[in-house]
Amino acid sequence: MSKPEAALLVPFAATLTVRDTCLCLHVQRAARALARHFDEVMRTIGLTHGQFSLMMALNRPEPAGLGAVAALLAMDRTTLTAALKPLERRGLVAVSPDPKDRRGRRLTLTPTGLALLAKALPLWDGAHAAVEGRMPEGEPERIRAGLRALA
Repeated sequence: MSKPEAALLVPFAATLTVRDTCLCLHVQRAARALARHFDEVMRTIGLTHGQFSLMMALNRPEPAGLGAVAALLAMDRTTLTAALKPLERRGLVAVSPDPKDRRGRRLTLTPTGLALLAKALPLWDGAHAAVEGRMPEGEPERIRAGLRALA
């Protein structure tokens, strides 16, 4: 099939409609921009935004199960396990067997991880306030509500 024939199968107008209306595309673009913003801020202390989010998910009174953290972060267990490795190597996170079920694993922040998280939180606060400050009043909460409805 030649290129002009293929173009007739999917008109350019459809491309423009998808570009302008696709929620997935717009969420992905915004997520990439936000990730770059937060990565830049967290780079000063040697973290990525994903590592910060993972460490925040582990900041709880009791050690977290792998499955619970994976569900919270909308990750599969294999991806979560891979994301934990660099944090473990740096001594920020400890992974131990679940005392109730030796097949399961419990995740905790180490004292070093907690100290780094304490440094990261004010950076996140400032970066987050800057992002919300660029948006019309009330818009951040409307977006959060809409995204929760989709998740």
